[in-house]
Amino acid sequence: MTTKTPSLAQPQVITLGCRLNSYESEVMKGHAEKAGLEDAIIVNTCAVTAEAVRSARQTIRRARKDNPDAQIIVTGCAAQINPDEFANMPEVSRVIGNQEKMQAGTWSSPALRHGDTKVLVNDIMSVKETAGHLIDGMEGRARAYVQVQNGCDHRCTFCIIPFGRGNSRSVPAGDVVQMIQRLVDTGHYEVVLTGVDLTSWGGDLPGKPQLGNLVRRVLKLVPDLKQLRISSIDAIEMDDALFEAMADPRMAPFMHLSLQHGDNLILKRMKRRHSREQAIELAQKLRGIRPDIALGADIIAGFPTETETAFENSLKLVDECGLAFLHVFPYSPRPGTPAARMPQLEKAVIKARASRLRAAGAAALHRHLDRHVGQLRSVLVEQEASGRLGDFSQVWLQGFDPLEAGRPVEARIVEHDGQKLIGEPA
Repeated sequence: MTTKTPSLAQPQVITLGCRLNSYESEVMKGHAEKAGLEDAIIVNTCAVTAEAVRSARQTIRRARKDNPDAQIIVTGCAAQINPDEFANMPEVSRVIGNQEKMQAGTWSSPALRHGDTKVLVNDIMSVKETAGHLIDGMEGRARAYVQVQNGCDHRCTFCIIPFGRGNSRSVPAGDVVQMIQRLVDTGHYEVVLTGVDLTSWGGDLPGKPQLGNLVRRVLKLVPDLKQLRISSIDAIEMDDALFEAMADPRMAPFMHLSLQHGDNLILKRMKRRHSREQAIELAQKLRGIRPDIALGADIIAGFPTETETAFENSLKLVDECGLAFLHVFPYSPRPGTPAARMPQLEKAVIKARASRLRAAGAAALHRHLDRHVGQLRSVLVEQEASGRLGDFSQVWLQGFDPLEAGRPVEARIVEHDGQKLIGEPA
């Protein structure tokens, strides 16, 4: 998350939330630069939790304090869901919807420049297509993110995101291949496929291809791509072709699973479409295909009606799935969602359970890092003396000559500090 707002010589983008937002921020920045909006600060918000919305408001106030004369433009999921909340903030100059922010014409429109309209937000549910947007990449040359899907057709009872992103829609495979080829041509080592509900890719395209089909096409048609990674996926929607593709050594040995809970009754109340048994089976199957794979997961602590027994099932899932990276969300009610109308737990209980889950996640990460110590590993350099393994473990590189971002180096892993590995020249 970026919160610093430096002095303005070109449009500045403050990105909150997910990797998809990061990708879209790059697109917006390009549009704003071409439109000549040098004085603009663009805040790309997140709405996944109440805390994310609070953070967005705080970020906007800080940006105004640091840049009293700037035009502050607010967009992203929180702005899409509740544009009036942000339009009523005195610090905000404009509010732009999630669809509008991706259109070049929005940034050059007279309404945006002259203040004729403060809110440019349309009905996201009416959007039927997601266009591919060519960008030159992110995070130097190490890694680039490519949006292949947007929106979600599912209605999990806790989730507000479909109201910020709309229904599921896919970027055609040919456009995806073109974008990735361009990124490889500009020197990128790794590409990450991103989306809101990535495994629903293709459901709205002719012939209804599945994500595995897209992954296999990318691997075949962009042979110079060194590493392909896929972002968070729904645990129940992996197709056979995707399982087969994961065996390809060019696929990063990492997968982040949208699990959300470890208790079957709570999963039903969340309106999830998998059981704890299916989650465990998926983890075992992935490890059978790629023994070197690392698994991450999202888990919510303190969902309405969650008993201690139900919570213990989530704790046990960390070990039963062999998770290495855990993203814990303390439950917070989102107005307009069914879960917000369910019997709520006390905040202290939610906080305590989130803390216990994080402790289990820290122990799991410690065990995962242990297995690398003493081994020779290929590390993709991201910046200065920092990089990552294919399984996304962070590595601090010490004792090396100046390193070039976007290139792999061989390192011997000598130790770890519980969060990152320490690597030295082989």
